[in-house]
Amino acid sequence: QVQLVESGGGLVQPGGSLRLSCAASTSILSFPTMGWYRQAPGKQRDMVAAITIGGYTDYADFVKGRVTISRDNAKNTVYLQMNSLKPEDTAEYYCQARSIGEDYWGKGTLVTVSS
Repeated sequence: QVQLVESGGGLVQPGGSLRLSCAASTSILSFPTMGWYRQAPGKQRDMVAAITIGGYTDYADFVKGRVTISRDNAKNTVYLQMNSLKPEDTAEYYCQARSIGEDYWGKGTLVTVSS
């Protein structure tokens, strides 16, 4: 079983940037896909971005052009670079490791975009 620990959240002004990190306790090469999700209070959890072992990336329409997902297999870490942040990006951001038959989740890191 893998442990995922997110970090890098915080308070940022509109238009600002943040880089989130997701550190895994085991090799992320064990998981075909790693992803970032977010959940705002009272709303469902939505996929933000995902990246496969082969480097294929997928982004939600609401972040396209503002967000980049990347992975460092040697460090067992997945990153989410977020630019041009908007107040509506405020949410808890969760890392996900997808394997066949089971998904693993971190506990989240809070991103607040406010002036």
